[in-house]
Amino acid sequence: MAELMRLEMLDGRTLAIHCAGDWTVRHGMPSVEAAATYVTGQPAPARVTVQAVGLGLWDSSLVSFVAGVEALCRARTIAFDKDGLPSGVRRLVDLALAVPEKTGTRRAAGRRPFLDLVGERTLRAWKGIEDTLAFLGEATLSFLRLLVGRARFRGSDLLLTVQECGAEALLIASVISLLVGLILAFVGAVQLRTFGAEIYVANLVTVAMTREMAAIMTAIVLAGRTGAAFAAQLGTMQANEEIDALTTLGVSPVDFLVLPRMLALMLMMPLLYLYAAFAGMVGGFLVGIGMLDLTGTVYLEQTRASFTFTDFFIGWGKSVLFGALVAVAGCMRGIQSGRSAAAVGNAATSAVVTALVYIIISDAVVAVLLNIIGL
Repeated sequence: MAELMRLEMLDGRTLAIHCAGDWTVRHGMPSVEAAATYVTGQPAPARVTVQAVGLGLWDSSLVSFVAGVEALCRARTIAFDKDGLPSGVRRLVDLALAVPEKTGTRRAAGRRPFLDLVGERTLRAWKGIEDTLAFLGEATLSFLRLLVGRARFRGSDLLLTVQECGAEALLIASVISLLVGLILAFVGAVQLRTFGAEIYVANLVTVAMTREMAAIMTAIVLAGRTGAAFAAQLGTMQANEEIDALTTLGVSPVDFLVLPRMLALMLMMPLLYLYAAFAGMVGGFLVGIGMLDLTGTVYLEQTRASFTFTDFFIGWGKSVLFGALVAVAGCMRGIQSGRSAAAVGNAATSAVVTALVYIIISDAVVAVLLNIIGL
């Protein structure tokens, strides 16, 4: 870069920087560090001047270099003179140095304090709890408006959502439950065979499917399939400002978008639970007659004897609860989504995670309550 910049000491106190040639990004640019060695040297110059000697084409590279040298001189209270440069360069340098650095844009060095991180996470968690309670309150008010006939939504939306989360989800829910029944029967058979009690595999599968597994597995399937779809749909509407448009028109987004989805899942989950429980018991039946050498009549009789309506209604009630929770999680994350494509994807992921957490926590609470009341 010698042909672009030449340094010369005048009268022992003035450092002259001569700029020549084409100063463009395309041709390369001398670094400010090359001049800084002389500016900060010992003895330091009392004055620095920048002059154009045979200067050709120039662009922002020259402006950046001169501004860097002037800032270096200001930091060390060294007089700086750029009168030897073209007027355009001088004006751009003055403009660059006149704009102060925006506060907070520079990344802080070092790690943040631990208590700072804990406080931030705590405030974020509390904000999430407040948002969840606010959404649950709006959903509850929407249901109350439905009971008095004041909720506004289209019946066609409800029917379409019923089809999407009901009939279209039947196959995957049945297959998953069939495999779960097979696994339960197989694991139970391995253990019960030790005691010669293979026949009780029917009891294990029947009670487990009707009381717990059918409702839980169906809810998990719908959380990944339907809950994520709800979040993506509403998140896309949020990004396209369709939800804002509904609010502007005086239509409640919760009534128009959330309520039909919640109703559809709460109506379809009990029906899917019936298919899932039946499919799980069929899986146990296949293991019983294929692996344990039990006759079909004996297995079915043992299944009938172990089936109770108490277990059935417990599982049926859980399916309704889980359906509402999956719908709430999906719709809530969709409504809370940002207005970008990445935010919609994050909303769908968050909806699945939130629904799974809700399902497990609510199932544990229900199990404790049933144990307290002796069921």
